[in-house]
Amino acid sequence: MKDIKTLGELKKSGYQSKSIKDELRDNLINNIKNKVTTFQGIHGYENTVIPELERAILSRHNINLLGLRGQAKTRLARMMVNLLDEYIPIVEGSEINDDPLKPISRYALELIAEKGDFTQISWVHRSERFAEKLATPDVTVADIIGDVDPIKAVNLKLSYADDRVIHYGMIPRANRCIFVINELPDLQARIQVALFNILQEGDIQIRGFKLRLPLDMQFVFTANPEDYTNRGSIVTPLKDRIGSQILTHYPATVDTAKIITSQEAKLDERQSNSVYVPELAKELLEQISFEARDSEYVDVKSGVSARMSITAFENLLSTAERRALLAGDDNTSVRLSDFIGVIPSITGKVELVYEGEQEGADFVANTLIDEAIKTLFPQYFPKIEKLQKQDEETPYDDIISWFFNGEGFELLDNFNDEAYKAKLDEVSPLDVLIADHQPDIDPRDVYFEKEFILWGLVQYKKLSKYRYAEGLQIKDPYGSYISGL
Repeated sequence: MKDIKTLGELKKSGYQSKSIKDELRDNLINNIKNKVTTFQGIHGYENTVIPELERAILSRHNINLLGLRGQAKTRLARMMVNLLDEYIPIVEGSEINDDPLKPISRYALELIAEKGDFTQISWVHRSERFAEKLATPDVTVADIIGDVDPIKAVNLKLSYADDRVIHYGMIPRANRCIFVINELPDLQARIQVALFNILQEGDIQIRGFKLRLPLDMQFVFTANPEDYTNRGSIVTPLKDRIGSQILTHYPATVDTAKIITSQEAKLDERQSNSVYVPELAKELLEQISFEARDSEYVDVKSGVSARMSITAFENLLSTAERRALLAGDDNTSVRLSDFIGVIPSITGKVELVYEGEQEGADFVANTLIDEAIKTLFPQYFPKIEKLQKQDEETPYDDIISWFFNGEGFELLDNFNDEAYKAKLDEVSPLDVLIADHQPDIDPRDVYFEKEFILWGLVQYKKLSKYRYAEGLQIKDPYGSYISGL
């Protein structure tokens, strides 16, 4: 391929031109036949979004990915590049990637007419055949389609009536490429109208020129349903010209969400090696996002991005790492009390409704953590009934009695690992409960689950918890009343 330098050599090689939509279709067919995963690293869409996307590609459709924020819409669009041929030839020097066998620009047509088979060609890798534009209110027709360039007219001493004075916008320059417009509803209606002809006829209109450039492009749009009411909408004739609209969604299960977070979190290698994260901590972190999507304080229409779990996971490890550095521990394990460090990741990622704003972002974040603990607790330990007979025994009686007979229990943030474990070991009934109901537990997870039991009993009103600057205090729920506090 690298040896082919001219149009004549390209013709002799037997190369045949192919439209970009046919490229995508043919390579997808090969992948499906050979059991090759096209959208590697996309989880939770195996039976929903990806089959629909593949059907759209097989149908040669332009595509609109419609979904809330943080649902991998842009990533899916970018991964379509992997379905393109590895290299394609273009007329060397062409602004719009002219196919040497099917030139469309005046530059390429005149060059081939002059040099014939000696016309120089170059090869473009598929990684360079992707263009992306974030739709913003300030985008103009000149930006994406093109306009007259007065500087070019002066330099070349050309009349404004000469089509050589045209400066091509992003779309013509992305000829034979995948072109992505993110957040399409944010694009002004008059700009969306300028896309009509490109999608339907494949040509562009610039000023008063009688210009017809049959562009060969694959369009992928992304849109958020929230934008349809808040910031704009997709004009109906444009929607009519988009072949397939595909709805994306959030992960359906905590297990899928854990895989995504683990894959996307950007961790320092030293951090990963020095901080151990129990599986329950990972589940709890993901459950916070699931609670947020159902919370009365959070605007459900806005969505809760998968990026919340990713940044929260990064913050969680950083909290444990910082604590270990201050305490002088070389290695540590995540504690439940470390979840105080994920609150900034939550408050910055959720849109609150009026009631949430009234309560405050920190209150909402703490509530989501508490609700996640309450949801996961029955999956690990016996369920605590709201209404309980007076003399009925429960597996938690010994733990609750320990707090009734004690003076309270404090877990300080600056405890090193030895002091932390020693403090939890004081509550000896916790060992019995874990041995009875989690006999196969990883020894490294024991202390996280001990703390989890205490927090769970707090959520079910069997114990009380108080957070202060230096740490956490847990005591029986009536202690404060008896002591007069």
